[in-house]
Amino acid sequence: MQPFTTLTGVAAPLPQVNVDTDMIIPKQYLKTIERTGLGKGLFDEMRYDEEGNERPDFVLNQPAYRNAEVLVAGENFGCGSSREHAPWALLDFGIRCVIAPSFADIFFNNCFKNGILPIVLPQEQVDIVMEDARRGANARVTVDLEAQTITTSDGTVISFEVEPFRKHCLLNGLDDIGLSLQKAAAIDAFEAQAATARPWV
Repeated sequence: MQPFTTLTGVAAPLPQVNVDTDMIIPKQYLKTIERTGLGKGLFDEMRYDEEGNERPDFVLNQPAYRNAEVLVAGENFGCGSSREHAPWALLDFGIRCVIAPSFADIFFNNCFKNGILPIVLPQEQVDIVMEDARRGANARVTVDLEAQTITTSDGTVISFEVEPFRKHCLLNGLDDIGLSLQKAAAIDAFEAQAATARPWV
């Protein structure tokens, strides 16, 4: 998993509440277990019309936000089903951070496990970042995980909270497998001892 330290990039405003995981990545994309290639299906029904043409009014289809790395959203982002494809699609598109007043629990947890930083802020602070994001590609936001700060394009600094263990995992690029591999020596020693003690197993 790619570590998350400091990110400076374009933030896309999506001031919509209750964006569920089916809106993030519709069910027809769930046939794959690959984490790549899902970016094209991100927000499919909002991004494309029935003929597959881009909807020009959708934020990620606008030139200023095609390379957005931060998404500023409304409350209860990621609600609905627990599909892990939702953070996969965001990450494959290039989104590394989502800022919202609240998240659905399972989506929130899945973000950390896939290298995405979900940041919870009070609505009034989300509004500040949202308004800054509306300025377009020239308004670049900086998210510093170590310092736990967001700096808007005009220099406004907003602090955020993150659980220490999750912060450690993101900073070091550790998913569940990476955490297990940190204990590889102890696991190997246990297996060797178990094989000696119970050779019939």
